[in-house]
Amino acid sequence: MRNMLRGVTPHGVWLWLLTGGLLAAATVVQAGSKDDPLLSSLRVTQLEARDGEDGNPGVLEADAWLGYDLQKLWLKVDAERVAGITEEAQVQALYSRAVAPFWDLQLGLRKDFQPTPDRSWAVLGVQGMAPYRFEIDAALFLGESGRTGLRLNVEYELLLTQRLILTPEAELNLYGQNDEAVGAGAGLSASEIGLRLRYEIRREFAPYMGVNWSKKYGTTADYAKAEGEATDDWQWVVGVRFWF
Repeated sequence: MRNMLRGVTPHGVWLWLLTGGLLAAATVVQAGSKDDPLLSSLRVTQLEARDGEDGNPGVLEADAWLGYDLQKLWLKVDAERVAGITEEAQVQALYSRAVAPFWDLQLGLRKDFQPTPDRSWAVLGVQGMAPYRFEIDAALFLGESGRTGLRLNVEYELLLTQRLILTPEAELNLYGQNDEAVGAGAGLSASEIGLRLRYEIRREFAPYMGVNWSKKYGTTADYAKAEGEATDDWQWVVGVRFWF
């Protein structure tokens, strides 16, 4: 996979993505039948403002899928803006296939538009529900020039009432080598732990509030210090979660 990515320009990578997406879409459509209708979903899991020592960012985490019971096309978006400037922007386009009850295998591409210079990655991941209803999203990333990365996200929903839901969440990011241009160091790079309490006015719409703690480690922390940035930050958050 690394050899395939070497020498490929960002435009070439996204042309590959478009071609692969069309082929996957054709496969998904062929898999459909009257008993397996074509469905779609759009979910915004975090649309929030944060108040912390290291600025007051606005954060968006969203995903959408189109497909059938066993095969789907996914789009995942993560973005962060501070003082009107987009500091982080990432998009993943994935083909997903069910491989076990509650578990999907996902394959596709990730594009980091910010911070610059932009980066392109191949993605191999798994997503599903672990025992005790822990939601898991884990992905391996293979980039140009031998870059590698790993991300693990774990989330759990605790129903306090039928409408009041407490959600702890944790995310870890690791990289195989230093990438000083974008401020990412080898090894454990960054972690984020959040606790959000939402009230479902309707199942599809829920405002929330909570707290979020982020920390950078090792060489990533050294890069942040050199730029005058904090290496850890506690933030109060308020936002809304919705889907349709």
